[in-house]
Amino acid sequence: MELCVLLFLVVIPSSWAQEDLEGKVFIFHREGSTDHVILKPAITKPLQQVSVCLNVYSDLSRGYSPFSLATTEKSSAFAFYSNSPNVWSIVVNGILDYIKTDSDSLNWRHICVTWDSDTGVVQFWANGKLYPRKVLSKGSSINGVTSIVLGQIHNNFGEIMASSYSLVGEISDVHMWDVVLTPRDIQKVLSGDRYGNIISWKSLGYEMKGEVLLQPKLQYKSGGSISSLCTP
Repeated sequence: MELCVLLFLVVIPSSWAQEDLEGKVFIFHREGSTDHVILKPAITKPLQQVSVCLNVYSDLSRGYSPFSLATTEKSSAFAFYSNSPNVWSIVVNGILDYIKTDSDSLNWRHICVTWDSDTGVVQFWANGKLYPRKVLSKGSSINGVTSIVLGQIHNNFGEIMASSYSLVGEISDVHMWDVVLTPRDIQKVLSGDRYGNIISWKSLGYEMKGEVLLQPKLQYKSGGSISSLCTP
């Protein structure tokens, strides 16, 4: 057993961390192509269903990318990013469509995006509200070695594609599943009662690049209002 532990420690890069990030956020405080967070989930088979949920907080009036998934076979395998505060792009296997959302005051936004290959149906949820569904890449699957970047759009070579979409703001509570979440599941995620089986904020393997900061989360959204967390 001791030998196995030693071997495991040797192959994990020292810059990588894996920990419970409950009550914490990544802060992206400047524009550019250098600041991002890399996630590398262990996906052993092609994905025919995907759900991703996260919280994002930004006062940008331009577009930004909180979540970008690329594979060795496809640059934009599964990604979503804002074009303006109330227009979002959803991309599945290189096919893109747009979602128009309600106007929100400066606030945390809880975003969930799901995709089902059998029907191609994409669901976009913002703060627990489902917007009109789209159909993308019906019958396809997400294949190849997967890489995920928070705060930027990247390609299948791991290169940042458009620094103009760099996030300036905060991200927390990132979760990913290989199933399509039900409306009841979405509510559980909102209340913090369901965690991802591919990516979980409760046990996140990540690497911060540039000047991303990991800090306590000082606010959360509750019943349409912002409250302060109790911190020491």
